[in-house]
Amino acid sequence: MALIEGNLEYLDDLNDVQRQAVTTTDGPVMVIAGPGSGKTRVLTYRISHLIESGVYPEQILALTFTNKAAREMKERIAKVVGDRARRLWAGTFHSIFARILRVEAGHIGYPSNFTIYDTADSRSLLTRIIKEMNLDKNNYNVNSVRARISSAKSNLITPRLYAQDQDLLGADRFNNRPMLYAIYNKYVSQCKQAGAMDFDDLLYRLYELLQKNPEGVLEKYRQRFAYILVDEFQDTNYLQYAILKKLVYYEESPQNICVVGDDAQSIYAFRGATIDNILNFKKEFPTLKTFKLEQNYRSTHCIVEAANQVILRNKKQIQKKIWTDKIDATKIKLVKTVSDNEEGRRVADMIVEHKNRYHVPNKEIAILYRTNAQSRVFEEQLRRYNISYKVFGGLSFYQRKEIKDLIAYLRLSINPYDEEALMRVINYPKRGIGNSTLDTLTQYAAEKEITVWRSLLECPLPKKAKSTLSAFAKLIDGFARKAVELNAFEAATHIAARSGVVDALRGDNSIEGMSRLENITALLDGIKEFCENDEALADTELENDRSLASYLQNIALVTDLDETSEDRDFVTLMSVHSAKGLEFDSIFVAGMEENIFPSVQALDEKDGIDEERRLFYVAITRARKYLTLSFAGSRYRFGKIVYNQPSRFIEEISEELMDSAIPRKPMAQPVRLRAAVKGNFNQKSATGTRPVTEMPSDFLAAAPHEIAAGMRVRHLRFGEGKVLSIDGYNDAKVATIFFQGIANPQRRIMLKFAKLHIVDS
Repeated sequence: MALIEGNLEYLDDLNDVQRQAVTTTDGPVMVIAGPGSGKTRVLTYRISHLIESGVYPEQILALTFTNKAAREMKERIAKVVGDRARRLWAGTFHSIFARILRVEAGHIGYPSNFTIYDTADSRSLLTRIIKEMNLDKNNYNVNSVRARISSAKSNLITPRLYAQDQDLLGADRFNNRPMLYAIYNKYVSQCKQAGAMDFDDLLYRLYELLQKNPEGVLEKYRQRFAYILVDEFQDTNYLQYAILKKLVYYEESPQNICVVGDDAQSIYAFRGATIDNILNFKKEFPTLKTFKLEQNYRSTHCIVEAANQVILRNKKQIQKKIWTDKIDATKIKLVKTVSDNEEGRRVADMIVEHKNRYHVPNKEIAILYRTNAQSRVFEEQLRRYNISYKVFGGLSFYQRKEIKDLIAYLRLSINPYDEEALMRVINYPKRGIGNSTLDTLTQYAAEKEITVWRSLLECPLPKKAKSTLSAFAKLIDGFARKAVELNAFEAATHIAARSGVVDALRGDNSIEGMSRLENITALLDGIKEFCENDEALADTELENDRSLASYLQNIALVTDLDETSEDRDFVTLMSVHSAKGLEFDSIFVAGMEENIFPSVQALDEKDGIDEERRLFYVAITRARKYLTLSFAGSRYRFGKIVYNQPSRFIEEISEELMDSAIPRKPMAQPVRLRAAVKGNFNQKSATGTRPVTEMPSDFLAAAPHEIAAGMRVRHLRFGEGKVLSIDGYNDAKVATIFFQGIANPQRRIMLKFAKLHIVDS
């Protein structure tokens, strides 16, 4: 690409490596960005540089993981290139793909006004399907079924392929849910019949669209997107990467793709993200140019050095050494308490100290924990001190009943085939449509293989029920006309008044009722702002699209963090997963105990500890100035007092970086720097067998099919044990093994990941 003369002063704000990453515009580029290294600046300046160099903004596709990140990116770019930034294709994977699907969905049999099902909608539909199929709801737990379907879609496994995959079917049989493939098939069919896509479909259906229309749609978007940039690339899953390769990996492609991320911050494996995408990117693009941003501008020396010491122990990673010139004498505080309640009190005490002694405002303080359930003790103590706080990960504004009720009416006005919305409001406010009538409607729809909306119009019913349903259908038809004639705010105000939702809430004079009415008002205020705010329309296909359909697409993709207010002065409480991408002056990482952080579930999973260590790395690198790690000797879990040991991650940070009087065990060297201990798999301690984490040179892991009941085996962590039984099929085989000399000696381990050495058979 030939550069044209323009304003290049913005390049003066960059260090040498950042500048190279920004100005190397053509061909595949990977930017490995350590925490606080100016990742966002590089990404935004790179896009600005492309535009200043003559690339049309509409030829640039920038993909992020949050709407907040996309907005911030556009704002920063606008400061360099002005109003041209509005023409960028910049947004989350889901919002950009939904935008394309709105235009192209007809190619795969969907209407352009398709509904986007949120998590609650998906659960509701699956619950109905499980009930209709007369399946045991305990075996077919709706959340587990939904996760299984989501995983299948993310790996491009269609219902037909799922039904042919013996490994998947075997695993389902083992888990007492052999009909899961049929649920998946029915779920996909009913979503399409309702003209609805869930969040996974926004990726899954886009891939289908590109796969089935290579010469038309795929070629169109290959030509449109001359340059593709991806933020947080380490968080992409198999399907997202497959779509990216569709767009850039083809014969004679210039391969102008730039991915920005940090393998050390890959923490979303449970959502399907795969660290292999970033680790193996060089193999896919051999001409790749890699730039490592290793200077940390955020945190002090102690915090940065602790992060380096922790992450050094992970096996699979892209080598880098983060450094900072922020030399500060403040060390990391380590707090030990007797109980979780005392931990909450001590943390609250220290927050007061930070506020008074160091003048840290509430909004610059965050308490991070491994699981949301840990928030209770901190909430109680902060209330006692009258410290304002907010818990993230709770009930979203858009998940409140009154909001979902009104939005269901809005959705029906756009798409009457939206069965989840229809079933939600067909008898709200109450209009005399009982469960027996609804059962008749759904049964008739199933028999005739039509939508429930058509069933509502055609099903033979008693005169009174028919009259009531006819009036409801007429009401929705009227709303549909208003949705076309009026802008989003005018249509929504009309629907809120005529649907009866507002009147129903006005009839409730309790504090809760008045609060619900205020929430409806807040929703309408938000719709008005959408109509008046040009920025809110930037991601719609037409910049002047102020329609109700456009608004519904906009809010369907809002996340909890997108709703945060930067003006409120509150202490933030959230899980470490939710904190990624954020930073605070003072961070408290609570619950630093074995079986909590790292979590007990990670201990038996392949690469589980590595993922937990990356999560801890993310937690500590959120801190700018003050970092506190706390752990409790005991805490209530599942109604019982549980006694825990300090987390192994604490031991991985050297004492010189810590401000603590707590005795420390000698710190072991990183695993990959230690020599193998030949023939010494177990070392004896006063408490029994203590497994060595290093793999001995004579250790040979047996293949899963070689393991049989009755064998004696060795495990790298649990030591020597006896195989009691084996259940399951193929990759889903699970061994029950008794390990002598450890707590909870009987363990169930999936053989696919077990790494067992056969001692004798």
